[in-house]
Amino acid sequence: MLAHEMKLQWMVLAVFMVLSKWQHCAAGDQLVPCYFIFGDSLADNGNNNKLQTLAKVDYAPYGVDFRNGPTGRFCNGLTIVDIIAEILGFHNYIPPFATAREADMLYGLNYASGSAGIRDETGQELGECISLNMQLQNHHKTVQNLIGMLGNESALTYLNKCLYSVGMGNNDYLNNYFLPQFFPTSQEYTLEKYTQLLIEQYSQQLRVLSTAFFSPTPLMEIASLLFSLSLHQLSAVSSVSVRVRSKETSRVRTRENRVCPSKLLPAIDLLNDDLPDAKIIYINSYRIGEDSTVLDLKVNNTACCPSSAIAQCIPDQIPCQNRTQYMFWDSFHPTEIFNIFYAERSYSALDPSYAYELIHMIFAI
Repeated sequence: MLAHEMKLQWMVLAVFMVLSKWQHCAAGDQLVPCYFIFGDSLADNGNNNKLQTLAKVDYAPYGVDFRNGPTGRFCNGLTIVDIIAEILGFHNYIPPFATAREADMLYGLNYASGSAGIRDETGQELGECISLNMQLQNHHKTVQNLIGMLGNESALTYLNKCLYSVGMGNNDYLNNYFLPQFFPTSQEYTLEKYTQLLIEQYSQQLRVLSTAFFSPTPLMEIASLLFSLSLHQLSAVSSVSVRVRSKETSRVRTRENRVCPSKLLPAIDLLNDDLPDAKIIYINSYRIGEDSTVLDLKVNNTACCPSSAIAQCIPDQIPCQNRTQYMFWDSFHPTEIFNIFYAERSYSALDPSYAYELIHMIFAI
């Protein structure tokens, strides 16, 4: 068995604008006025830098291929959300909430935090992190500031045209359920029950994001596109396994691959029923992962950078030189070349097999 495993993820991209506007934008135009990002280390671009945590990467060789060097991105270069920002036409990447200026709010903020999860306790064995609930609270502060800047009605109209992405779920397994020495969840719940609890809490958090800050007018009133991406473990790309501590753990993780999608799709249907003005779509990461074989990336026992016991790059070590040939940057996180591939495929979803419910949205245009 190989020594790496791509982190799993449940990710939502919500575009709050009419799809016809997308189809008629000229090349180079910014497709949405602002982009707000929630997530974990796959999206964190510096929010963890000043926290007391081991889950921060503001040092070389991280950022070796990024124009500003090490920024707190868990990658050699661009993350998936950076690439989506480029596709959307933003001239600058979305800044982290921790260091953002007031003017940045108009273009969006990144609230993501390495090691964070759907559950509040997730990731705390590594130190401080900003859970999804805390990220939602930070966004609430942002909304209040925007209302102060633009006025209530103008701010809500503005935010209804923005894109939101939410990528969570990784660490609720890797940094919670599969660490029984730190967390009791694996003793309290079967894998199936735990997954169901996560999906229920995640669904509620998405409802909070869509309605609570904007009551009585739902944020998703004119939403016409809502992606739900599940990177999960990308097992279709490789038989990779990180932090496999025993045969039993390996067996449980294999079962997790089967359980999560089967429970996630009904939750997506329910959200679609309850939020009729939005469209929620599940992106089949396994199918996209299968296509990544065209990149001919190396998937082996060695990350591109020499990695530590917590699977992050060892500070100031020299990484591999052929980084465009590697899927894994450190022992958890993908390289920029794979992020580009995945972001482009996830964003366009041109193949109907990539997406659950996508075909209905296309015919509804």
